[in-house]
Amino acid sequence: MPEKTAKTAAKATGSKTSAPKLAAKAPVKTPVKAAPAKAAAPKAPAKPVAAAPRVEEPKKVVTQRQGFKANEFVVYPAHGVGQILAIEEQEIAGAKLELFVINFMKDKMTLRVPTAKVANVGMRKLSEPALVKKALETLKGRARVKRTMWSRRAQEYEAKINSGDIVAIAEVVRDLYRSESQPEQSYSERQLYEAALDRLSREIAVVQHSTETEAVKEIEGQLAKSPRRGAKAEATEADAEADEADVDADGDDAAVADEAA
Repeated sequence: MPEKTAKTAAKATGSKTSAPKLAAKAPVKTPVKAAPAKAAAPKAPAKPVAAAPRVEEPKKVVTQRQGFKANEFVVYPAHGVGQILAIEEQEIAGAKLELFVINFMKDKMTLRVPTAKVANVGMRKLSEPALVKKALETLKGRARVKRTMWSRRAQEYEAKINSGDIVAIAEVVRDLYRSESQPEQSYSERQLYEAALDRLSREIAVVQHSTETEAVKEIEGQLAKSPRRGAKAEATEADAEADEADVDADGDDAAVADEAA
């Protein structure tokens, strides 16, 4: 009995020891399928590289040309008193040109004048106080009215106004002025008178550092001192007769020219 028991125990022990050997064998690995590779995302188009901004060279500021300075008041014959805002350079048709930028505040207008052309257009500095005084003295003189057609006189008055000469403008104001006791002006006379008065008063106001209203009062005060014209009604009739005679003469000349043709 004891021997059987020992053999049985030995068999049991041998079976136990063989079990671990079976377990020690490497387990069988099942092949793992690889995940399908993801499609590569399309590449975004490359952004164009922006060109570096061009750095412009600072413009050279010009403050004086031809004896005129920026911010200075000047007289432009065709428009009267204006102020130089700046002296700028522009490229026109491939050529660089320097220009005076002139502002006429009352007319709400800005004019650009080539610096090389100021002499041709007659642009000038403001009148000296002595010349302004001479213009005011001119207003006290006796009016000089030519016995010619109004159309011819109107052309002469307009030429004086646009000449830029302060004394010549004062002569137009003097000749076209009418006091309350004198016959009223015609529409065209009134227009020329107001244009001359405006040019004269604006320059006097800037020179004397006063307002235009004060300058107009000073001008009218000088005009009131001028000697009155006698026999205004007769003078008006004489002017009318002279005008009619000139018209007739012009008509006769035209008729003769037509006949000759």
